[in-house]
Amino acid sequence: MTIRVLLADDQALLRSAFRVLVDSEPDMEVVGEASDGAEAVRMTKEQRADVVLMDIRMPGTDGLAATRMISADPELADVRVVILTTFEVDDYVVQSLRAGASGFLGKGSEPEELLTAIRTAAGGQALLSPAATTGLIARFLAQEDPDAGDRDPARGERLDSLTGREREVLVQVAGGHSNDEIAERLEVSPLTVKTHVNRAMAKLGARDRAQLVVIAYESGLVRPRVE
Repeated sequence: MTIRVLLADDQALLRSAFRVLVDSEPDMEVVGEASDGAEAVRMTKEQRADVVLMDIRMPGTDGLAATRMISADPELADVRVVILTTFEVDDYVVQSLRAGASGFLGKGSEPEELLTAIRTAAGGQALLSPAATTGLIARFLAQEDPDAGDRDPARGERLDSLTGREREVLVQVAGGHSNDEIAERLEVSPLTVKTHVNRAMAKLGARDRAQLVVIAYESGLVRPRVE
């Protein structure tokens, strides 16, 4: 199946470079380009994109607001947003993950990393850049958060609905471990881990593993470790 990719960036030169790269792959194609967040949301709906490569800083509606709109639209529940950022350590990235992005990637990443990120997001199999994303979330959640009032307090209560094994798996997911790694650590099959992850996502109202990581930290199940 061909992965339908939408490019959202206010720099035309970057969009052109990404288009050439993506269209060179036999299993993916660029279905549209947007120069701001509002256009990105509209084109995501019109072109039925599978993955949106979203810049954060754009004029008008920025990438953060656009990610929230896409995540909040039931018709776009299967769309995955990958944040592209110039700065790997950026508080906007954490806000984007909270808003529903599947992960982030630096604009300075190698071409193969970008292509792998698109395939990973489309497959919904793993959190992008697990160690980096997990460390980033931990760093910012360890600091005073001015937007803490916007969090959903019910998420912490929903942890009570998880089984003991689901909690164990969630802690491992928050540590940036893959299903295979978790299976080895807990001495169960990867399929069993996948089942627990899917059940935890359903119970906690998470779109994907990235949001599971955020919930694990925000609820206090996992404590940030900042060196």
